[in-house]
Amino acid sequence: MFIYKWPADKQNGTGVVSQHSECHAKGGGISSYAGNKGGAASSLEECMGKAMLEIPKSRHKLTPVYLGATAGMRLLHISKPKESDEVLKEVADKLKTYPFSFKGATILSGQEEGAYGWVTVNYLLENYIKYGFVGHWLSPGRDTVGALDFGGASTQITFETKQTVENKDNLMKLRLYGRDYQIYTQSFLCYGRDQVLFRLLALLMKTQGSDRSIVHPCYPAGYSDSVKLSSVFDTPCNERQTHYKPEDVLQIKGTGNYDQCLGNVSRLFSFKNCSYSRCSFDGVFQPNITGNFMAFSAFFYTHSFLQEATSMSITSQEHFEDAIHVVCNMSFQQMTTKFPGQESRLKDYCTVSAFVQVLLFNGYGFDFHSFPHISFLKKAGGTSVGWSLGYMLSLSNLLPAEDVLLRKSLRSGAWSALIVLFCFLLIVALYFLLRAIRKKDTGNVI
Repeated sequence: MFIYKWPADKQNGTGVVSQHSECHAKGGGISSYAGNKGGAASSLEECMGKAMLEIPKSRHKLTPVYLGATAGMRLLHISKPKESDEVLKEVADKLKTYPFSFKGATILSGQEEGAYGWVTVNYLLENYIKYGFVGHWLSPGRDTVGALDFGGASTQITFETKQTVENKDNLMKLRLYGRDYQIYTQSFLCYGRDQVLFRLLALLMKTQGSDRSIVHPCYPAGYSDSVKLSSVFDTPCNERQTHYKPEDVLQIKGTGNYDQCLGNVSRLFSFKNCSYSRCSFDGVFQPNITGNFMAFSAFFYTHSFLQEATSMSITSQEHFEDAIHVVCNMSFQQMTTKFPGQESRLKDYCTVSAFVQVLLFNGYGFDFHSFPHISFLKKAGGTSVGWSLGYMLSLSNLLPAEDVLLRKSLRSGAWSALIVLFCFLLIVALYFLLRAIRKKDTGNVI
């Protein structure tokens, strides 16, 4: 949950929004409560209680509340539409019990999720609007920055392009701060972090011809695990086997082999059958990437782990690939020694890192020239980078601008500058006044 605030007036039709606070609900996303009646609603209580305390009571009825669901709910809607509707209704009914102005719960499309992430990135970088020296909001006229998002169930790429967007499904038009923007955006469902892990397990079972035990080249050597088949195939991203038994257990043994890992991860993509002038993968049109990009969510965590694990400053494609090679060839003992207390997460870093390598370089088309133009960030200016701020910025177009009782004051920096300028002018004025008086006195003596 994110709490945002903005002034009563607006700039060219869009509210100037800033993040007040955030709260992370315990447990999984609301889609994880499918079939668990009351679970999704209960998961909201702690964060909504925090909102009740942080938002002034006098503003409760005037505070709009929106719920946006993303890829996890998109997958649930595909596989179990009835349960998806039930979860969405349950959380909506729960939010209506609070004294805020509930505006609705909706499942965002993948293109919307990508576009809102792009809006957030460029807002935080002040590419739309920035506060000027004398207290006016100004349009800086800078180029926008592309957005790379990597969630649990999907991944998104969004950027402005001057090239023709051959598939109009990838074209979105936005109006923010009095300006129109045309962007390319694409969301790949089933290419999020969690779904990639499940898809790779299913692929290894298929290629090794076993649903009982497999060797996993992306898991570190010395690591072993067992999982129920239900956890692998209870997703529309994986096709269930003919003789699928949910309670059967799969034994997994890690071998820690970078080359074999990369080869298997690459098979999760399809680089054939493109009906456009250029495709990224799976037959999806994509223009050539241009300009700078910001990569956030799981992109940031993956990049951060690679740097910490290898003590490398990753600023080039070569550094990135070298770091992945090192991590994928580390034993589980080496990993746990370096990162004690993180055993449950360590096994997946090689898989995810190799996936990001294929996605960025083979899929999106980044190379040694363009990779240095990617910034991996979690926050910018104290605000979390993600789709939610962009969502609120866009929704604020629908909110009426309230009457402003007082004119917007200058920020402290602008006030300080004006005070210094005033003092300087006052000193100059006094100097010339004293000089004039002395001149007059001298004239009277003569």
